[in-house]
Amino acid sequence: MISQNQKINRPYLFFIASAAALGGFLFGYDTAIISGTISMVKTQFGLSIVSEGWFVSSALVGCIIGVSFAGEMSDRFGRKSSLILSGFLFLISALGCSVCATQTQLIIYRLVGGLGVGIASMLSPLYISEISPAHIRGRMVALYQFAITIGIVSAYFVNASLLRLSETPVFPGPGGMLHQIFVGEVWRAMLGSEAVPALLFLIMMFFVPSTPRWLVTKNKNEKAGKVLAKINSAETARLELESIKSAIAKEDAGSWKMLFSKGVRMAVFTGMGLAILSQFTGINAIIYYGPRIMEEAGIRLSDAIGGQVIIGVVNMLATIFAIMKIDNYGRKTLMMGGIKGMFISLIIVGILFFTGHTQGILLLFFILTFITSFAIGYGPVIWVLLSEIYPTRIRGRAMSLATLVLWIGTAIIGQVVPWMLSVLTPAGTFIVFALCCIPVPFILKLIPETKGLSLEEIEETWRTN
Repeated sequence: MISQNQKINRPYLFFIASAAALGGFLFGYDTAIISGTISMVKTQFGLSIVSEGWFVSSALVGCIIGVSFAGEMSDRFGRKSSLILSGFLFLISALGCSVCATQTQLIIYRLVGGLGVGIASMLSPLYISEISPAHIRGRMVALYQFAITIGIVSAYFVNASLLRLSETPVFPGPGGMLHQIFVGEVWRAMLGSEAVPALLFLIMMFFVPSTPRWLVTKNKNEKAGKVLAKINSAETARLELESIKSAIAKEDAGSWKMLFSKGVRMAVFTGMGLAILSQFTGINAIIYYGPRIMEEAGIRLSDAIGGQVIIGVVNMLATIFAIMKIDNYGRKTLMMGGIKGMFISLIIVGILFFTGHTQGILLLFFILTFITSFAIGYGPVIWVLLSEIYPTRIRGRAMSLATLVLWIGTAIIGQVVPWMLSVLTPAGTFIVFALCCIPVPFILKLIPETKGLSLEEIEETWRTN
């Protein structure tokens, strides 16, 4: 094991990790920005319940497609090149949504954005994991989840600000493009605002290196050594490079078949299980449909969007706690504590809706308790684990598969939540989410604690089980 007292070039490490984490910011921003547009787009295009679900889940279909080829692409061409592509897709989507002429065009641009989200959601944490020293890898990868929460809360603030701006017009009168985008059809400005962080992400990704572990798989050992030497001391870089080369030498050539070989398939199946349950426990239902859920409780739209801002801020602050503690408490301890809090909160919210006690602070309090529990456990830990537990040669493909399952779950939630709220009522919807928390502790028992271990040591743990 490489010493944890190694000297680290923290400014450089933080820069490249932050650049990659911007992919998480765009993931969160794209996920949340739509929440303020749903009712306006529904009114403008006369969407049915099914069409409303398709408007939300169309980007998620793009995510599924993006994740499907992201793993293969990243193993072939590298994490950096693939993330640059995702930045282009984000930018095209944002600009297209702001000027689209029809519902069909809007859906197409949302699909393009979904491709970018799918690629970034898999590769940003993977990139950070592969460049981070073992003893701080948890908090570095958790920066990705933190960036997601910042993206979510930023989107809520932007939605709220643009909604207020549209009510006090400062742009040219009806007929002008600016008036249409920022006043008459303000949802265009909301979706188009993503162009700013997308351009920043795209620029920053040109200034980060390829990951040393991917470079070694391509026999570019000298370049890998130089990247490691920029992050660590020369001696530590040499030892880590040797460790990476040794681990990769023990692996078969990377292939999809290897995902189901002995010593790997358990990691793959547990990762897939945790990934899909992260969505079935309800987090994105609240992100996507928070305003509607609050309207069901009798809160008007402007107040509901304000409530979403509070949710976003709490999510962000709780994630900071997780970042500080994940390398001390460990991944499994945080997730176990978080899932218990999520289960209790969901049960109580369901009871509040069932009994009609939704007026006042109590409902928002327990929704915030759920968000806090998710943010200190499931939220950051799922991305850390998925980026850690797979062998180097097939890490891209394995994480692609787990992230694919995650996005399939997200797409299902995006499509069926309007139906669940209508047929099962909010009370039944939250109870279903609570029941989906139950399998998580049993899956966690199958996963080794990974804190403080190098990626190569984690790989060896699976091989010996």
